[in-house]
Amino acid sequence: MVAAGHAETVAAAAFALGAGGNAFDAAVAGGFAAAVAEPCLSSLGGGGFLLAHAVGRSPVVFDFFVDTPGRDVADEIEPRLDAVTLRFGSAEQVFHVGHGSVAVPGCLAGYLHVHARLGRLPLADVVEPARRLAADGVVLGADQTSVVHLLEPILTRSDEGRGRFRPGGAVLAADASVTNPRLAAYLEGIAAGDTEGFAEAALAAAIAADMAEQGGLVSVADLQACRVIEREPLRVDYRGATLVTNPGPSVGGTLIGRGLEQLQGAPPEPFGSGRRLRDLVEAFDDVWRHHNEVPVAVKGTTHLSVADAEGNLASMTTSNGSCSGVMLGETGIMANNIMGEADLNPHLRDGATPDRLRHPAGRRVGSMMAPSLLLRHGQPPVVLGSGGSERIRTAMTQVIVNLVDHGMDVPAAVAAPRVHWDGRVVQVEPGFDAEALADLAGHRPVNVWQVTDLYFGGTHVVAADGVAAGDHRRGGSTAVLPA
Repeated sequence: MVAAGHAETVAAAAFALGAGGNAFDAAVAGGFAAAVAEPCLSSLGGGGFLLAHAVGRSPVVFDFFVDTPGRDVADEIEPRLDAVTLRFGSAEQVFHVGHGSVAVPGCLAGYLHVHARLGRLPLADVVEPARRLAADGVVLGADQTSVVHLLEPILTRSDEGRGRFRPGGAVLAADASVTNPRLAAYLEGIAAGDTEGFAEAALAAAIAADMAEQGGLVSVADLQACRVIEREPLRVDYRGATLVTNPGPSVGGTLIGRGLEQLQGAPPEPFGSGRRLRDLVEAFDDVWRHHNEVPVAVKGTTHLSVADAEGNLASMTTSNGSCSGVMLGETGIMANNIMGEADLNPHLRDGATPDRLRHPAGRRVGSMMAPSLLLRHGQPPVVLGSGGSERIRTAMTQVIVNLVDHGMDVPAAVAAPRVHWDGRVVQVEPGFDAEALADLAGHRPVNVWQVTDLYFGGTHVVAADGVAAGDHRRGGSTAVLPA
């Protein structure tokens, strides 16, 4: 079973399973494919996490998120960030991009590491679906194309980006086929074992030279020092169930655990009741106030969940921030902009670039991403995770509560309407009872949306008994293969 954010991501993972691969082959194949089919949310130039539970082994988190750049770069050199204003409907928000926003990428190293440790298919078979998409083209579809339109001022900063995302000077159509010949060629080299990733000497030198010339900090030493860290997962008990999730230094799993701990102190009121909504928001407010003290970075994200017929489970979340507009050498890969995130540099929220933006080099950046497993006594394990920036923690908490407290099946737990506390207002999806919303509005400011939206996360879930659900909010897709 596979659930992910694009049909081609799911198809790549399903191809690996059908070819005799396991859940980890499938996750890596899906990760490579997502870099082509979900180009605003994932990239080989981004970072992420994979929670792996191999049969007969203890679960492990593979941390291949980004590092702060600047090894062997003189202390007095400051990164150069470019401010870009994006429009969200009638609102505007300033993002910071360009070479100075790029953190040391980890996804490519992570995929190769996980495949080497747990995969069994030849690497060429795992990479082939993504290579074919990049060479022959992929239709991004309405959901992904809407994100392209939003991020277009970032994506089209280079000639290569303009050719890909604004072909012929026209707005990208939802049914247009997008190709990436340079990425196809680079993936062919990976499949043949001809490249060591970004640490390969000639590519690292080219990337570092471009960075130095354009105000970036990523150096050869940074690219060569990139490491995948294997961590013991965090375990959170909730009403007889156990959530196995992403540990520190990232905070997503910890914050979900904190929210569940707050909810555990209250009786599980009926779903959608005023009392249940108030309990959820009170827990989210406690988490929000705690989170404000912890800087993390993650904006554009996507998730993939896999369970194979042997009982192996893989939960993987990846991010490219909001994209930087910077291409990494001749690879066709767009780098992340995670060092331009306002959570890492809060003064950027004012739209001004301060005098000092350097972070100590070589530190793993914190994240809200929380690929997870939910273990319930007498029931099949559930693989879950979400994209959605700050909404990751509230989306996942509500799916967990729907499964554990309200006894929903996986599709219902994912589809049920959600709320999110943004620190000022409770954002509410349509579908709740008017009386319950009036109860909630008596305690907190409430904004009821007219439509469901990707704002409320993208929680893609599979259960080991053969049930899968892709979140419709983010173009979710699923595949269930015969055992």
